[in-house]
Amino acid sequence: MLRQFELVERVKSYDPNADEEGLNRAYVFAVKMHGSQKRESGDPYFSHPVEVAGILTEYKLDYATIVTALLHDTMEDTAASYEDIEKLFGTEVATLVQGVTKLSKIQTQSEHNKQAENFRKLVLAMSEDIRVLLIKLADRLHNMRTLHFCKKEEKRIRIARETLDIYAPLAERLGMNKMKDELEDLAFKQLHPDAYQSIISRLNFLREKGGDLTERIVEQLTKDVAEIGENVEVYGREKRPYSIWRKMQRQNISFEQICDIMAFRIVVPTVADCYHALGIINTKYPMIPGRYKDYISTPKSNGYQSLHTGVIGPFRQRIEVQIRTEEMHEVAELGVAAHWEYKQNMSTTVDGKKFRWMRELLDLLNNSSNSDEFLENTKISMYNDQIFCFTPKGDLFSLPKDATALDFAYAVHSNIGDHCVGIKINGEIKPVRTILQNGDQVEVLTSKTQNPSPEWERFVVTAKAKAAIRRFIRNEKRTQFIELGKALIQNLYKEHKVTFNEKEVESVVQNFKQSTLDDLYVMVGEGLVLPSDVFYKLHSEKRSTLQRVVDIFKRKPTKINKEEKETLIKGLVSGIALHYSRCCHPVPGDKIVGIVTTGKGIAIHRADCVMLKKYKHEPERWLDIEWNENSGTDRVFPVSLVLTIMDKPSVLATISTTVSKAGSNISHLVTRGKSGNFIELVMDVDVKNTEHLEDVIVALKALPFVVSLKKDK
Repeated sequence: MLRQFELVERVKSYDPNADEEGLNRAYVFAVKMHGSQKRESGDPYFSHPVEVAGILTEYKLDYATIVTALLHDTMEDTAASYEDIEKLFGTEVATLVQGVTKLSKIQTQSEHNKQAENFRKLVLAMSEDIRVLLIKLADRLHNMRTLHFCKKEEKRIRIARETLDIYAPLAERLGMNKMKDELEDLAFKQLHPDAYQSIISRLNFLREKGGDLTERIVEQLTKDVAEIGENVEVYGREKRPYSIWRKMQRQNISFEQICDIMAFRIVVPTVADCYHALGIINTKYPMIPGRYKDYISTPKSNGYQSLHTGVIGPFRQRIEVQIRTEEMHEVAELGVAAHWEYKQNMSTTVDGKKFRWMRELLDLLNNSSNSDEFLENTKISMYNDQIFCFTPKGDLFSLPKDATALDFAYAVHSNIGDHCVGIKINGEIKPVRTILQNGDQVEVLTSKTQNPSPEWERFVVTAKAKAAIRRFIRNEKRTQFIELGKALIQNLYKEHKVTFNEKEVESVVQNFKQSTLDDLYVMVGEGLVLPSDVFYKLHSEKRSTLQRVVDIFKRKPTKINKEEKETLIKGLVSGIALHYSRCCHPVPGDKIVGIVTTGKGIAIHRADCVMLKKYKHEPERWLDIEWNENSGTDRVFPVSLVLTIMDKPSVLATISTTVSKAGSNISHLVTRGKSGNFIELVMDVDVKNTEHLEDVIVALKALPFVVSLKKDK
């Protein structure tokens, strides 16, 4: 753990004007407030905020960020209040601590869609002050470094997965590649320990086998670019374990097939020197086709700039060479932290063009209908390689690899995408689904009468395009559902010869837990509320005898008695007559519906049963029911299976034995036909639920003489 004077010295080394007394006061305050609290590792709790602050000093962050890191858990885990921190350290620090605290509270409170909702809140906090995200990333990095002390495997896996899905890509988007690499490797170690250890072992073997190969390549490259001048640095590094594993997975290759385990960087004084060095390397060594990338003229969206080239380098080794200036190298290592202007105005702003993706995340946040959709869209936008395309005026847009012309239209503006009718690529008219190439000039043709098609969502790849198309389709569907729901209610009024009155319908909106009349119409249009329920709520005297029977079946008892706990069907009053339809053989686990049948009680059907078609015009007969998973009953249900088998001796005995071993029983069996050496059997087996049925089917399909097997409809 960093000692107090060491932390202060680190900050003063890059920011001599930092408030030394304030840093000392924050350190002591954190130690005092956390007191005797312990971490799972057994270390004092205050070691955590101190280490988080230490991580942030590596990125040379401003005084307020370092102090916030020291205090980031005090509001949540100690008696310290916002007012206490504001009084001692000022409004800026207090606001930042409060921002980090809100995120922590969200994480402990949100249970449903936890990861998606957490990320949604993280983006909101980031939009107010990006330093909240930087502290959160450092907090996550130290927690990952100590994750092995967590005793619950399920918790370790969840945290590692969240780190790999969210925090590592965010660090990459911020250009903080060093942090991204460590987060990925630590998560990889938890999620795939065997694969991690295998790659580490192979890397160690290569080091022993290659000896000083990396040093010799660095020495040779240094000689090659010596003519540029004295201020040139060359150094080599191995690819990270997770990077190697991901390449193996993506390209479906083995470790031995990866030729570019080593990467080398050449750091030069100026941009002109970058291209000079590139010319030297590509002239002296054979260039590997398709491995040249110029991120200087077209930087990545996180501000990263460098020249990449793949060559068969010194000693016939296949290597990647990255060439950049010192300033570019600083941005590559520190990312967004390299843009801080704390030395001047303590500003928290960054280059708008380089970090356009932040604004796009906020657009996604506003346009997504729920947290899961937002997380899905964000992952799409964060995980793809990039291409660069231009408008006819020369404006540059970065897009993910395999992006279409329609994605480009949405990147320019959502309204342009919505009204896109055609595309010109390099002056030629092309379909909107055309996949763009690096350097394409794209002109979007629009029409006010054009609207997005549901088909578009199938081929666009960017999150912005998908979100905009979904938003339009949702609004379009809502309009349709409003019209349909209203028409269905009006039809019932007409059937019962009652004058339709919209204000009358509006009076029962609250009864169906809706906010507006349109919301109620949507529920009816989607089939989530029956039009008869709305009508009879207003005109109970028109209720038919059949409808009264349905109401009785739907009515819930005030107390759940023992018999109802043991019933297999939820949604019905205990003791009601019911039977399981032979036309579809419903089994626990299947989606089911109930149909009211006069004199016979309730008929239970599978939701996909073809016999339900004859009731489609009688919605009043339908009941919303489901299986009671906690019934505790051992009832079995017959299911018909159709098998095509080879005609061999003892096959029936083998089938019977297999079914018995699967815990089932054959209740009926007939042969339906014979063709050559094949026989078709129809067999009824008794099962407890769909999972049990699947076990039986898997066991039967494994028999060598079973040609095909399916459920009999």
